[in-house]
Amino acid sequence: MKPPAANRFRDTWAGEVDASRAGDVLRVSGWVHRRRDHGGLIFIDLRDRSGLLQLVFHPEASGAAFKAAEDLRSEHVISVAGTLVERAPGNANPNIPTGGVELQVTEMDVLASAETPPFPVDEEGPIDENTRLSNRVIDLRRESMRDALLLRDAITREMRSVLAENDFVDIETPILTRSTPEGARDFLVPSRMQPGKLYALPQSPQLFKQLLMVGGFERYFQIARCFRDEDLRADRQPEFTQLDIEMSFIEEDDVISLMEGLMERVFAISGFPVPPTPWPRMGYDEAILRFGTDRPDMRFGMEIHDISSVLRSSEFQVFRSVLDSGGVVRGINVGPRETPRKELDDLTEQAKRGGAKGLVWAFVQAGGVWRSPIAKFLSDEEMADVSSALGASEGDLLLIVADRAKVAADVLGTLRLRLGKIASHAPTHVPLWVVDFPMFEYDEVENRFDAIHHPFTAPLGDLDDPASLRSRAYDLVVDGSELGGGSIRIHDPAVQSRIFEILGISAEEAQARFGFLLDALKYGAPPHGGIAMGLDRVAAIMAGRDSIRDVIAFPKTASGSDPLTGAPAEVDERQLLELGLKLA
Repeated sequence: MKPPAANRFRDTWAGEVDASRAGDVLRVSGWVHRRRDHGGLIFIDLRDRSGLLQLVFHPEASGAAFKAAEDLRSEHVISVAGTLVERAPGNANPNIPTGGVELQVTEMDVLASAETPPFPVDEEGPIDENTRLSNRVIDLRRESMRDALLLRDAITREMRSVLAENDFVDIETPILTRSTPEGARDFLVPSRMQPGKLYALPQSPQLFKQLLMVGGFERYFQIARCFRDEDLRADRQPEFTQLDIEMSFIEEDDVISLMEGLMERVFAISGFPVPPTPWPRMGYDEAILRFGTDRPDMRFGMEIHDISSVLRSSEFQVFRSVLDSGGVVRGINVGPRETPRKELDDLTEQAKRGGAKGLVWAFVQAGGVWRSPIAKFLSDEEMADVSSALGASEGDLLLIVADRAKVAADVLGTLRLRLGKIASHAPTHVPLWVVDFPMFEYDEVENRFDAIHHPFTAPLGDLDDPASLRSRAYDLVVDGSELGGGSIRIHDPAVQSRIFEILGISAEEAQARFGFLLDALKYGAPPHGGIAMGLDRVAAIMAGRDSIRDVIAFPKTASGSDPLTGAPAEVDERQLLELGLKLA
């Protein structure tokens, strides 16, 4: 870090001094991290953003500061001056960068006292999340939170640097806009000046960044705030941040190549090990078949195999009826595993919760014979063929699902993640581009097509056969987490209108909701595309955190509330009247 501008509070960062400055008179400021009284000497670990520095108070040398130090407690804020000295060899602390030196204090100002914090700042033990979020200012002082937010800052700096080197322009887009269907519920904001009308907070800057391409800026980016009113989970918040990018006169390879170079630089910040680029690509259909998901974790095997052809002539009624009705039989080889009956029952219940009618389990025994509830319904040849198809050896546990293809993929994909073991010595993390997505999925309940990504994604194929259309979309997946995704966009107004038609959006509705985009496309839109990378997810995976809440300064809980501020909260009746609103 650059040395701070000297003033009456400090002239040095506490965590950045070493033996090369021994003998210097320094002034540092920060919080009391720990206090130790050793009978005649008082030791204080002083903490600022840069780290820790040990302070020493001598009864004679420190004068009045020694007396004041007797009253210091955790989290008091102080400014001290003194001489930096090297510690005796046996007293050095190798666990911190400043462990070879200490500051012998001659002056001290107590700038603020502090009540006892609700949990220790100098410990990293587990703390109830609601307690942490209710007292976030204290939580932010802990080393793990400080490191996470400093890493996040370094990530955004590197992203900006790479994009500046590649001629991108940083442009802000509106936060108050109109509601457009983009896959999730909008947060709505009533207008006081136009009663009865509402703004929407943007789910993403999608339409505006396309307009910037039509406007001729060619290379745009933004560290953008986005808002989605949807159920939360560990990697989802109602408000989140993404690196948003759009480029003109490009194709898929251009976007992917740019992002691989950018993410290589970002991952290098923390020594996050990934293989050299180019990173592998996998089609959507292959990902679903082999891993049961379009965001596969490639750090371990246990792949899903389709064994329908092996069992096509089976007399076992469960398999036969599923196959005759157009379903599939698929399985995974868990490998040698001691699995008690209770765990097998738990796996079966999980499969049922995932939509399957049941789960077949089998242990391969000597001679290829199975120990399984269905062994008596299968011939020795069928068991051997299934074992061969799953690459099974004696002692392996096999799990099999017979159902519709989507159900089999979902269930086995979930079981794979539950049972998969990631080797602790795995040398790298595994990035993967998932490509060649279907354009639509069919909603049998609503009897209509839905866009898998969004309705502005460019299609591939015959527009008169919507079910067969693929999309020019691509997602970057790392260790089973989707870090970002994008697509080549539609730049032909006729194609965009046809996609709206397939989605059941009438010409009138399309004009009302997207008229500003459709009109812009008429004035010479270049081929363009882009991507959005979830900054919160990137920071979380690099920091080794399970939840993006641990890399966001002031996050919401799983219920969408903020224990710190009490949001969401009731508002004054007067505020509602000004907006022309009355709550039901």
